[in-house]
Amino acid sequence: MTAASAPGKVILFGEHAVVYGRPAIAVPVGQAQVVVTVTDRQAGGVRIRSAATGYDLSLASAPGDHPLAAIIRATLGELSIPDEPALELIVESELPVGAGLGSGAAVSVAIVRALSEHLGTPLSPERQSALTFEVEKLHHGTPSGIDNTVIAYGQPVLFRRGQPVERLIVGAPFRLLIGDSGVVSATGPAVTAVRQRWQADQTRYEALFDEIGQIVEHAASAIANSAVELLGPLLDANQAALIRLGVSHPRLETLIEAARQAGAAGAKLSGAGAGGNMIALVNADTANGVERALLAAGAHHVLATEVTP
Repeated sequence: MTAASAPGKVILFGEHAVVYGRPAIAVPVGQAQVVVTVTDRQAGGVRIRSAATGYDLSLASAPGDHPLAAIIRATLGELSIPDEPALELIVESELPVGAGLGSGAAVSVAIVRALSEHLGTPLSPERQSALTFEVEKLHHGTPSGIDNTVIAYGQPVLFRRGQPVERLIVGAPFRLLIGDSGVVSATGPAVTAVRQRWQADQTRYEALFDEIGQIVEHAASAIANSAVELLGPLLDANQAALIRLGVSHPRLETLIEAARQAGAAGAKLSGAGAGGNMIALVNADTANGVERALLAAGAHHVLATEVTP
């Protein structure tokens, strides 16, 4: 038996603009994990089971565009294993689907890790990320690559599409609360909707992407220089730009306002928007009050995470 895990992720700054070449900052969320266990079977090829999604299928019968089957086939191809081995994969996930926490990428990375380790050839984070990116296209159409990158490397990153991974320097730890709006949001349609609006008015949207890119650069500098006090206003500024991009949601804005009123230094949506999660910057004194305020305002659940050097 071999077990491997992968964390979720949140985007701190730069969602949507990252698809158009601007930078983004993302961090792993270690408190929410995907665990994949691989065991040998007597015969019958690969079997995939997932209680969270209700999957119970054989690799041989799974369609080519099924994400779980696709990542298994890609991993076997990467390992140059021509014949399907007799294995069972059990997928257990704490990550909600459609909430902006990178659940699809986390499942893929955990499968690559568990399967390659079980078969005796563990793959590097670079290869885990590359294989997962190909499957992300099935989930999202035109993914930025940020989910597979931050999850495979398991560390905060400053991400620029098409450029090498840049580890984010964290000068001092800071705390985040992640509030689930309860509104399921698929990344693909949200990204497509922004693209359609960009195609209709490229001048306006390029200016918005530039504005978000500048916020990201300021945030990366603040994080590197331990200037945590600057992050709150930058989160608020990024949220204002995302509203103008048309990707927010009334439920998200209710949670964001509740967090601010309860003492959060700043708050914004995280991920595709139109539902999913929001994040709030808190400290030891404000964390409990903000969490209570988010739950009272309708958050389905709240995760706490700390970004550390």
